[in-house]
Amino acid sequence: MSSSNETITKTLTVVISLCLVCAVIVSSAAVMLKPAQKINKAADMQRNILLAAGLLSEGENAAAKFKEVVDVKLLDLNTGKFATDRKAADFDYRAAPRDKEISIALDAKDDIVKIKRRSNIAPVYLAKDNGKLSSVILPVYGAGLWGPMYGFIAIDPDATTVKGIKFYEHKETPGLGAEIENPKWVASWVGKKLFNDKGEIAITVQKGGVTANDPQKMYKVDGLSGATLTSNGVQFIFTFWLGEQGFGPFLQSVRNGELTHG
Repeated sequence: MSSSNETITKTLTVVISLCLVCAVIVSSAAVMLKPAQKINKAADMQRNILLAAGLLSEGENAAAKFKEVVDVKLLDLNTGKFATDRKAADFDYRAAPRDKEISIALDAKDDIVKIKRRSNIAPVYLAKDNGKLSSVILPVYGAGLWGPMYGFIAIDPDATTVKGIKFYEHKETPGLGAEIENPKWVASWVGKKLFNDKGEIAITVQKGGVTANDPQKMYKVDGLSGATLTSNGVQFIFTFWLGEQGFGPFLQSVRNGELTHG
């Protein structure tokens, strides 16, 4: 009996030791890889920002291009002014809504994007061409059919005309809602007007398509066929983030010629 117990004890000792060694190896690998993962994540985000604005050619280095043409600023959404007390490089926009010190809970009637909390601080990306503003790129997100949809919208310096959009993360159905990534649909946004002459949000994702003779077609984008809920989600995203709860006050200041690089 004693010999049997010793065998079980030895077996358990070996198993536990092996598990501890494996845990140490996995933990060490995770720690070692974290800096590289952070760099890759930042590079991928920079790539999506540039693609939204049509600023990245095939084969170009995204990180180098981004550094060359884009300034990152943090915006106080409550005032529409740049926040100068924080560094953009250290700011995690995706985590910010969970920080109650810099975010607010949204009333259900206002939360059309179903995000529950909104950060008071948000990054904006100012692309330049020969020192002049060429695009304002804004991060936007909200609920889709199966989960959140994250993207960017690039706007001309008039703060009204769409230069491009890019949805880079979502869980929409392939062939249906996932068509938000379809180059043809993405291209249909280019040149559309976000606001009417009164400064009111006018962009509409229209179910049933947009006819060529529609006098309001400059404000309309075809809805996605067979993906009404995704199309609605996209509409809500732009309605929310272009409005008073989002980047609306900032875009108004751009239209008024008040933008300073600071």
